This record gives sequence, structure tokens and C-alpha cells, in this order.
Amino acid sequence: MQDQARAVIIGSGIAGSSIAYHLAEWGWRDIVVLEQGPLVSGTTSHAPGLVGQLRSTVSLTKMLMYSVELYKQLRVDGKAGYFEVGSLRLASSKERMEELKRQAGFAKGVGLAAELISASEAQRMFPLMNMEGVEGALYLPTDGSARAPIVAEGLANGARQRGGATFYEHTLVTSIEVEKGRVQAVNTTRGRISTEIVVVAAGVWSPRIGRMAGVTLPLVPMQHQYAMTGPLRELGGDFSVPNLRDPDKLVYFRQDGECLVIGGYERNPAAMNVDAIPERSNPTVLGFDPPRFESLFDGCVERVPVIKEAELVKRVNGLESFTPDGEFILGESPNVRGFWAACGFCAHGVSGAGGVGKMMAEWIVEGEPSLDLWHMDIRRFGAYTASRRYIARRTHEIYSTYYDIFYPAQERSSARRLRLSPVYSRLEELGAVFGEKAGWERPNWFAVNEAKAEGQGWPRPYGWASRYWSPAIGVEHQATRDRVALFDETSFSKFEVIGSGAAAFLQGITGNQMDQPLGTITYTQMLNRHGGIECDLTVTRLDSDRFQIITGTAFGLHDLSWIRSQMPGDGSVYVHDITSSRCCIGVWGPRARDLMQRVSEHDFSNEAFPYLTAQQVTIGDIPALALRVTYVGELGWEIYAPMEYGLKLWDTLWEAGQELGIAAAGYRAIESLRLEKGYRYWSADIHSEYNPYEAGLGFAVKLKKGDFMGKEALERIKAEGVSRKLCCLTLDDPGAVALGGEPLLDGDQVLGRVTSGGYGYTVRQSIAYGYLPVEYATAGTLVEVQLFGVRYRATVMKEPLYDPKNEKVKV
Repeated sequence: MQDQARAVIIGSGIAGSSIAYHLAEWGWRDIVVLEQGPLVSGTTSHAPGLVGQLRSTVSLTKMLMYSVELYKQLRVDGKAGYFEVGSLRLASSKERMEELKRQAGFAKGVGLAAELISASEAQRMFPLMNMEGVEGALYLPTDGSARAPIVAEGLANGARQRGGATFYEHTLVTSIEVEKGRVQAVNTTRGRISTEIVVVAAGVWSPRIGRMAGVTLPLVPMQHQYAMTGPLRELGGDFSVPNLRDPDKLVYFRQDGECLVIGGYERNPAAMNVDAIPERSNPTVLGFDPPRFESLFDGCVERVPVIKEAELVKRVNGLESFTPDGEFILGESPNVRGFWAACGFCAHGVSGAGGVGKMMAEWIVEGEPSLDLWHMDIRRFGAYTASRRYIARRTHEIYSTYYDIFYPAQERSSARRLRLSPVYSRLEELGAVFGEKAGWERPNWFAVNEAKAEGQGWPRPYGWASRYWSPAIGVEHQATRDRVALFDETSFSKFEVIGSGAAAFLQGITGNQMDQPLGTITYTQMLNRHGGIECDLTVTRLDSDRFQIITGTAFGLHDLSWIRSQMPGDGSVYVHDITSSRCCIGVWGPRARDLMQRVSEHDFSNEAFPYLTAQQVTIGDIPALALRVTYVGELGWEIYAPMEYGLKLWDTLWEAGQELGIAAAGYRAIESLRLEKGYRYWSADIHSEYNPYEAGLGFAVKLKKGDFMGKEALERIKAEGVSRKLCCLTLDDPGAVALGGEPLLDGDQVLGRVTSGGYGYTVRQSIAYGYLPVEYATAGTLVEVQLFGVRYRATVMKEPLYDPKNEKVKV
């Protein structure tokens, strides 16, 4: 076996083979693929084989669409591995039919062929089914079935034929050498391989491989059962039916010759300890558990009655990797350079492997993938996911609700109350309805405010937008606009960048001007080589060599990793994560200054404390850092203090604000407030696929400040002009609220998609943001937004809708 490689891929299943294939396509010629068993084994060897392309995010859907196009081209000894039979997704309830309408619109927005059809049309395509209770179906003609072992072998052959990859079977990885935070070598039962890049595509074994390098890969092997009937007379001859999913009954069906493969996702799933996977031939296939399959079999019989009398000639209980949020794990570890992961595929690894290989190869070779992969990025997981108990509980919920409708504003219920703000008890007393982000409990709204909505005249949003919603959101929104509101923002991610080289370093990785006077707050983006927005944050200069960075709750590890990946190695810059040592209370509204003056001896006047500046202050007896900044479009401050002062800080502000009509407000109010003001949200309105000029953030780019990451690309983009722009739209019907992902239309032409939407309680309009071709990006232009199959007229507006002269924040 060779002793050196440019990259070592651990796992030769469909994902590992796809990564090797795509790296070879990039011209890499020294790739080693290691497999502990035969080359096609593990989950790939027993996958049920349904290939569906429609998923909840644009990027994942595009990846799966790419997979299908790739699989169509693959052959092994003349045999195809992919069969385009189409798929039907049934609605066995009225609420599911609404979901299908939304999914049809989403598919239109990403260019995936999908058609809503009647129950009778669905039965003509799949005559075996009983139509009782079926409201309709979504038909996707380009979905299909895959013989995963053939596809994997075809990809492996392609990698070999390009001269790029060597595959070693029956080769067990025993350890991974890491030195100074970087991969050095892989040790196996057949020898040592020196390498700087390791890609873990080892399926259910991935956490064990991760531990060898000190990397947490939070996935759980779940036992997924399916069976195959004997030949059915109804499927004889050349008769063919599409794949069928009936999520209300938790089941799926796939034709295999004259037989049907049947399976689903039961409410009482079983997991497997990754360290207890047996050491034997075909270890990912376990003994079948008939009692656990019983409910699924009953659901299958209800929908396809002929199954009741059919013989089950094959029963499989195979392990599938599931993650705590139901999304893939992709990317480079933030803690160990050169250690990459591609695992946790949550039962659609066969569908995703083609796209995974393409994205991983781009990421490894180019430094960033061509699609925004935030929802799959390994950097979304914080330290809390190292807890096996946490990931076991959350993954159980993910699997058991796999086919459930999960609404955009819905929260997970398991493994909660993990990261708590020091003011949590006060929020609880006020009836906070908590959501969770990155393990933090955060108030969405406060029940105590609901009664105050009476008589306001705000419409209740239609359909899904009214689920996990409360009129308290409007009360808290308007309290912020009219008086003053208190927000617990302790969960914000906070870093300190210090050192003699800190200023120059930040100047080189941000688009805005960092060479500012002490106490200045600068809003900026961090960009990739193509000018895409990798981070969106504020930087406060606290001293000549000390800066504080504030970014979103969920984005902390991502942004910290991006910053650290570009740090000089000479010791002139250090970055510290101070999130858990600082609380933050937001004070916003026209009476915010009055409140601050009541609790502090410092001068909070506009002259003494201008907008976008920071000062050390005392709030009552509490030493704090006050930042005059806003994400809601009102006068106010973010108050940062050591965590142990948090409860006293809240109480001091809350008590002093009673005479001013203070309200406690939650994150759903922040969302509506920021939409009115046109503030962008990273991961939705802006991300790595969008640049500042098309996102309306050109004001935060200073091309003349000197060299910085992405400058060359931005100079070119500015000179050539952009083809699309992020636009503010208002819908004619205020009750029609976009949730994100809906298509923007001009007749039959798809112009773009909604990036974020909501109701503006001050402007009393339904607001949506989305990218439109520049010829449509003019105030007054009319387009349509398709919500749940209904088209609503929308108008492109000049933004922001609220306080266009910025007088409120600068008063």
C-alpha cells in the first residue's frame, strides 16, 4: 500500500466514491480510498433505493437534482444504476395537501419538475392503491430508483479511470495523526499514509473516526426497516408504477420488478450505539424486528391492500445515520485543519451522494463550494453536540417525525433547557414562549402581551403563517416603535480579536473600513474569493489593538472558524470566544434614552453618545459596555456585561422602565421590525452565493481602503454590474404572508424566490424580500408571489419601508 497521498477518503460507499470521482474530475491524481470491508458495503449495500429530489432547502434540492443527472450517465458492465420512474407524494389529509401546494411552489422556484394532481390521476399512475382519504398528490416525473451498489461502483470506476484514485478494501483505520491542529497522517492495519487531507465518509462509523482526530461528528446510527413482497400479479409483465410516499401513514413503496419494497419511519424507532456495531460481515444489517415494523405494515396495507396477502420474501433492518437536525454533516472541522466530513445523510444519502461529491470536491480544491451549504455545514454544531445523550434524544425526535409536517416557525421539543440566559427565570415569569437556537433558550414572544393586541386591527395571517404565531408579536413590535422594549440577546455570539496585528488583520478580511477611531462600531461583511458573503457582523474598536465582534446566535462557530482560518501564524493576532462570559440586553424604542438616563450617571445624549459608537458605562451598580446600534430600526443600545450581572441588569432596566410603558419583547418581534427596516439576515437574504452589491450592501464596501479578501472579485462585479438585486416587496393582501422559498413570478416566468417574509405591524403590510432580475428591481414594478398554490400581486418598493431617512436611529 502506498505511504503518501494528497487526500485520504475513509469509506468507499456511494458518498466516498462520489468524492473521489469529483476530486479526480478536478485533476487530482493521488487519492486513496480506504474501506474496512468490501468496496461496496455499509449502508450503501442495503439502501431502500428511492431517489427523491425535493427537499426543504434550495441548495440540497439542487444537489439532489445534480445527483439524478449524474446517475443517468453511469453504467457498470452495461447495467444502469438509476431508473427514472417518477414519484408520487400523497396527501391523506387536508393539511398535507397544503404542504404539497407549498412544495409545488418551492419546486417551481428551483426549476424542479413537479405537478399537483388529483387523487384519481394518482390512482391511474399507481392502480394498486386504495384512494380512501386521499386529497391529491404531488407528481415529480424525474424522481426515480437507484441500485446504490451499481451507482457507487460506477463512481469508483470513474475515479479510477481518470487515474486519480486507488481503492483499498479490507483496510481498517486505526488512528489519525494530528499535530498543531492539522492532519498529518492516517494509520491503518496495512500501514501509515502521510496526508494533509482526510475525508470521513464512513457512514455510521464516522463518529468513531472523528474521535481519532478529536473531532465530534454528531450522528446516531438508527435502525431503518423495510421489506419486499413476493411477485404481485398486478405488477406482472412490463407494468411500471412510480415510487409512492404516503407521509400521513408514515410509509413508502418502490417497485422492484414484480415486487414491492415497503417501509417507512415508525414512531418508536430504535438506535444503535456506534461503539456496539458488531464486528462481522455486513455489520450494518441487524436482525429484523417484526413488532416495530407492525405499524408500518398496517399503514402499507391501508394504502395498498394487496400487500396484506403477499408473502414478504425479504426483510431488512439496516443502519442509517441521522443527525440532531436532520441535515447532512459536510465540511472541514473548525478545530482540525484538513479533517473533512461527509456523513449523516438521514436516509437520503443515495439521493444526495452525487451532489455531495461535487460540493465536497469544490470545497476542498477551491476553498468554498458553489452553493450555500450553511444548513449542512459541520460548523453549525456547537460544543453541546458532543453529548451523546443530547444527540440521542434529539435524533430520536428527528427520526420519529421524519414524515411529519414541520412548520417554518415550529420548534423541536426534545433536549431543551440546555443553554440558559441569566435572566431566564424573569422571562419565564413573564410567560415567555421559548424557541431554541444553537442550544440557547430564547423568547419568541411573551404571553403576558397577548391581551394587549385587542382592537389593534392587525390581520391574522393565513394558513401556515398563523401556526406558532401570536398577536403578542405585534404588541411587542409596536411597543418598540412607540415606547421602549427590553430584549434578552445574551445568545448573540461574541468574540474578541486582540494583538498588535489585530487592526491590519481585520482590515484584510472585511469589506468595510476597520481603521476607525476608538469606540467606533462598524457594520461589515467578510467575503470569500468570489465576493460572496461568508459573515455578516459588527466590529467595535475597543482599543488600538482590541476589537469586539458580534454575530448571530447560530453563526458563532462558523464565523469564528472563518476568522481563524485566515489568522497569521506569527502570534500577532488572537481570537477569543467570549459568548458564554457576557450577557446582552437590548434596549430599543423612542424612550430608550430616557430609560438609560434613569439608570446611569453617564450622558446618553446624541451629542455625547452618537450612533454607531460604544462606551464603558455603569447601569445602576453594574459595569457594562453600551453599543449604540440597532437591528430593529429604533434608538437604542445593546448592553453587554459579565454574565454574573445579567439578572441584576435586567431587573434594573425593567423596574426603571415601568413608568415609560416598557415591554418585554422576543425574537419574532425582532424579525418583523428588521423586515420593515430592510435589515438583512445572513443565511436567508444574504449568504455565500450573494455579493454585497446585489444584496444592497455596497455602502459597506470600501474598495479604496487597500487589499482585502474578495476585493478583486468585487471590483470586477462593480465594473460589470449585477444581474439581480435583493428587492423589498409588499403584497396587496396583508393576510398573505410569505415564509421563504416561494416563487416570484411574472406570468409563467420564474423571476426568483422569496428569501424572507413576514408582516410589518407598523406599516401594516405583508413584506417579502427576494432577488429579482435588475430589469424588475425598480420601485413600482408588479410581480406575483405564489403562496400555497395561490398567486398574490406584489409591488417592488423603495426601501426601507420604515424611517427611510434613518432619523429614528440617529435622534
